[in-house]
Amino acid sequence: MKILLIEDDLQICDVTVKYFTNRGADITAVHNGADALQIAEDGLDGYSLVLLDIMLPEADGFTVCRAIRRVSDIPVVFITARGREEDILRGYDLGCDDYIVKPFMLSALYAKCSAIVKRTEGNADTVLVCGAITLDTRKLTCTVSGEEVELTPKGFAILRYLMEHQGWNVDRDTLLDRVWGRDYFGADRVVDNHIKRLRKALGSAGGQIHTAVGRGYRLIDK
Repeated sequence: MKILLIEDDLQICDVTVKYFTNRGADITAVHNGADALQIAEDGLDGYSLVLLDIMLPEADGFTVCRAIRRVSDIPVVFITARGREEDILRGYDLGCDDYIVKPFMLSALYAKCSAIVKRTEGNADTVLVCGAITLDTRKLTCTVSGEEVELTPKGFAILRYLMEHQGWNVDRDTLLDRVWGRDYFGADRVVDNHIKRLRKALGSAGGQIHTAVGRGYRLIDK
């Protein structure tokens, strides 16, 4: 396993890193939300799972989880002192795979992480194909007719959602909710601007994204 640990308590970091390392895991620790957001922005390729605290400096764990889910389906496990029902439900609503309340047993945490990684890495449905476009949701790569193209994180997230629902009309509100998050209160015109950039990045395959007047966008295979 290659684990990203996002935790500001240095003592917890130290014992967790030692425990996981002694059992053969490759674990990297960062200690604030801003660094975690930058890692998510740069890409999580190669990591197997994220261990994520909620009460972090600079950006909280909920914000970090939301950013991760916009670009990746990597397993996320919250480890936090916040055990209120509303916090737990919010964590799962944001797409976490497990929610563990501190204090916890390192042996149980390691076992949970191992089980999640084995289950998710056994899922081969990480490559999405629609016409000339191929999207690898684990490696976070996109190719058009075999040639790799560069997408922004939001462009990748939009395309992924459209590919997962290809042939369907997807309205702007749905894309705002899935890509920008429920807390976004800006104009829905931002979706149109990102679709425009996405079409340009896809080049010859940009025409696969059709505008459904009054109903949003639809991805077709040709």
